[in-house]
Amino acid sequence: MFSPTNMPQSVSTLFSAYAAFAGSVMLIRSMANELIPYELRSYLSTAIHYLFTPLSPNITLVIDEHCGMSRNQVYDAAEIYLKTKISPSTERLKIGKTPRQRTFSVAIEKGEVVTDVYENIKLKWAFVCTEPQNNSHSGEKKRFELSFNKKYKEKVMDRYLPHVLKRGKEIKDEEKVVKLYNRECPFNDEDGGDHGGMWGSINLEHPSTFDTLALDPELKKMIVDDLKRFLGRKEFYKKVGKAWKRGYLLYGPPGTGKSSLIAAMANYLKFDIYDLELTSIYSNSDLRRVLLSTTNRSILVIEDIDCNMEMRDRQQGGDEYDGSNSRLTLSGLLNFIDGLWSSCGDERIIVFTTNHKDRLDAALLRPGRMDVHINMSYCTPQAFSILASNYLGIRDKNHYLYDEIEGLMESTNVTPAEVAEELMASENADVALEGLVNFLKRKHSEANEVKSEENGKVGDEGAKKLKTDVDEKKIVNKFINRNRILRAARGVRRNCGRRMIPQNFFGI
Repeated sequence: MFSPTNMPQSVSTLFSAYAAFAGSVMLIRSMANELIPYELRSYLSTAIHYLFTPLSPNITLVIDEHCGMSRNQVYDAAEIYLKTKISPSTERLKIGKTPRQRTFSVAIEKGEVVTDVYENIKLKWAFVCTEPQNNSHSGEKKRFELSFNKKYKEKVMDRYLPHVLKRGKEIKDEEKVVKLYNRECPFNDEDGGDHGGMWGSINLEHPSTFDTLALDPELKKMIVDDLKRFLGRKEFYKKVGKAWKRGYLLYGPPGTGKSSLIAAMANYLKFDIYDLELTSIYSNSDLRRVLLSTTNRSILVIEDIDCNMEMRDRQQGGDEYDGSNSRLTLSGLLNFIDGLWSSCGDERIIVFTTNHKDRLDAALLRPGRMDVHINMSYCTPQAFSILASNYLGIRDKNHYLYDEIEGLMESTNVTPAEVAEELMASENADVALEGLVNFLKRKHSEANEVKSEENGKVGDEGAKKLKTDVDEKKIVNKFINRNRILRAARGVRRNCGRRMIPQNFFGI
């Protein structure tokens, strides 16, 4: 029977036994470290851990935000799809609304778990974000982790994930809001799909459509038909071995509606716009990285490309861009537009704009890079009819000033932007059109004055040239006559023998 008097002896014995055991373990561990190689010890440790750890019946699929340099389509689809699977049991959600948004945007907060059921399979989605290490500027890394029972792996891979991709695309098309992306834009309007921190975006609320665009009807129809044909030719591009993309060059003077046409194309196709300024790109690798971060079904816009020295005609001395130390080259841009890198994406449209087509390098202008060249010319009577309908509600040329305006437009270079500004001066059609007539007359008069001045300069130069020619002719004739007289005098001397004739006899 236990006795308190024996307790000190028992505790002392216990501590002595523990000390002896600990010493033996330390000795054995030291000997093992000396005699057994590290690799073998690591293998034995892993094997023992595996034997004593119960096997998990689940498997986890990790879906990163990016696949290499490109966006992960499964991630983007899951981000949209899971918004419809948020349950009342979800504890944390991210809610936002900007002044331009019509409804609240709802997204899963990091660390949250969303449960889904597909054909009696229970699946768990976890949204995980990790902060950058070592003060990196790459931004936080985002991923989804999908967990489910291992025995359903084939069904999830073959049926569930394609279902997520399909539903994500359907939801995106239903709720599609055209976005305008720019590298200098500091924020996004919605969930934070920030394209790796390279692009910021806002909603594109430009109201331009092909119905309101001030273009000749035939040109407008040609553009719409070309876009329709492009959208429906995925298999055709694959069959002929070409990347599924289309290039457009919009050229013409400022104010002719190039930006409005781009907005109309985006609204018609429901494609996002990526506005790229080449002045913000410093190397070919930087250009590739930025362009690969754009999505499919988008319009890449490079405006005023003639303002970049490297993109001009190389015969004009445009061999360098932004100094000799720059590594952004024309060949780097061409390689992405029409080279091997052009296949990194589908259903993309590239639009270039310029005020001076003649300044561009011929390598940029050929088909395959700029497939369609659209001349954005001055305002025509047909374009004016559309503007009059949009701004003043005048249709079918139903106004007494219409003929006079059309006549002035045929003889005066005026841009649609200038005409629109005059039409906005008054809501009264008579007042607005009278102001437009006066404006066109001033433009016509100014153009005639400039032309007269140019003709006057040419006339003065011609008169000076004519006077110079007459003077030169007089001098030549004088020398010719003198030579003739000298030859006649020599003949007289020969005929008269020794009789001398003074040289000044003939007035020489």
